Amino acid sequence: MAIATSRLLPTTTGPASASRFTLFSPSSVNYSLLCRFSSSSSVASLQQPISLKFVVNNKFRNPSSLRICSAATSSSMRIGAPPEMTSQASFLDRKESGFLHFVKYHGLGNDFILVDNRDSHEPKISPEQAVKLCDRNFGIGADGVIFAMPGINGTDYTMRIFNSDGSEPEMCGNGIRCLARFIAELENLQGKQSFTIHTGAGLIVPEILEDGQVRVDMGEPILKASDVPTKLQPNKDQTVVKSKLEVDGISWKVTCVSMGNPHCVTFGTEVSENLQVDELNLAEIGPKFENHVMFPARTNTEFVQVFSPSHLKMRVWERGAGATLACGTGACAVVVAAVLEGHAGRSCTVDLPGGPLQIEWREENNRIYMTGPAEVVFYGSVPL
Repeated sequence: MAIATSRLLPTTTGPASASRFTLFSPSSVNYSLLCRFSSSSSVASLQQPISLKFVVNNKFRNPSSLRICSAATSSSMRIGAPPEMTSQASFLDRKESGFLHFVKYHGLGNDFILVDNRDSHEPKISPEQAVKLCDRNFGIGADGVIFAMPGINGTDYTMRIFNSDGSEPEMCGNGIRCLARFIAELENLQGKQSFTIHTGAGLIVPEILEDGQVRVDMGEPILKASDVPTKLQPNKDQTVVKSKLEVDGISWKVTCVSMGNPHCVTFGTEVSENLQVDELNLAEIGPKFENHVMFPARTNTEFVQVFSPSHLKMRVWERGAGATLACGTGACAVVVAAVLEGHAGRSCTVDLPGGPLQIEWREENNRIYMTGPAEVVFYGSVPL
């Protein structure tokens, strides 16, 4: 997974003078910073590349040790080293005009640019700017940009998100876990915390647990076909369960669920339900589901393999983002579909490419609870 771009730009001191900033993201979440200076540089004694290593993870609480925090972006932006930070709070509180200060988070590899937008109900950047920032070659690189905004209708906060294609989804499960951790950082809150968050999918309540995991009350699934929405004909009351969907000449069996955003879940075709998700060409088949005429608002699509009644594996093609390493609302929809089709019980581990989520659909209140991690990747600033 690309975390940030590396760009080599000339400086005003001459064509041979340059600085190169490279951020890597191995599984250990270690990052290297490589700097190269010419003799005309302000640090003339450094003639050879040097390597500075630091660690950023969910326990990172002292960014004062980070001397470089900006990421390279598109050609309209420049590499820069912001002034040295004295504390995490001072970084998050910075208000220089013309700059966007952000923290990058990920939930099982589903990565987001988090922006402190608590002073306004309008996002600090446009959807077009979000597309540029999310670009993994010429931007920061992310699946979306999330804004922490003032609450409305009595809620603590509001969440808005722009996908990497500039579209705005109703909600994002992995994203809201990241938002909960981001809010705790902004408010300097420690230990177990919970928030009420207004989203396009309604009220969502994430809770930060003592171990740092985030459990989210995702609300009740929406099963009525017209509310998902899907044009597929209901075949079980007003729901679409294990219905036939023709995609590129193949008849798939699908169940349609909304978690505030639409999902099409499939465990296989009419010929075989023994789906081997790792063998799928997701880039080829995913867009055909997403843009199918039966889904007027487009759809997220989950392809599911059943290991046991409590263990599922899925790959996801997200509406507006494509193939991602994880999708929280998708994992919830998968468990609902698995129960409705008789594949699984109400409490499951769902394996995603980025790692597992724990999903529970409680019978007593019909609500779905998702539990999983959210971790800091790095802090940064970009000129707008």
